[in-house]
Amino acid sequence: MKARVPKQNAGGANQNMNAMIKQAQKMQDEITKLQDEIEEREFSATAGGGAVEVVLYGKKSIKSLTIKPEVVNKDDVEMLQDLVISAVNEAISKIEETTEDEMSKITGGVSLPGLF
Repeated sequence: MKARVPKQNAGGANQNMNAMIKQAQKMQDEITKLQDEIEEREFSATAGGGAVEVVLYGKKSIKSLTIKPEVVNKDDVEMLQDLVISAVNEAISKIEETTEDEMSKITGGVSLPGLF
């Protein structure tokens, strides 16, 4: 015996499904647009009281790195390395935080694995 869906409900279910699909497509388009915008933005961070500044694009590639001459000490290269690492990590954290905050505005706070 076949199960039958009443005709009056079948159309409504299809309309609801189509509306959900359109809404999901719109959300996907907004997410893609936002990801592209974030990748083009610049994020900067400093370390050592401004002795080292790094600027990254949202796609996590370095645009520029500025090191003040007074922080360069051939006897303490390790400190300079730490400052550079610290500045880069801070800029990456800013990118990730901005991405998460702005994506949650689109998704309504629902985490969508694999998107960001």
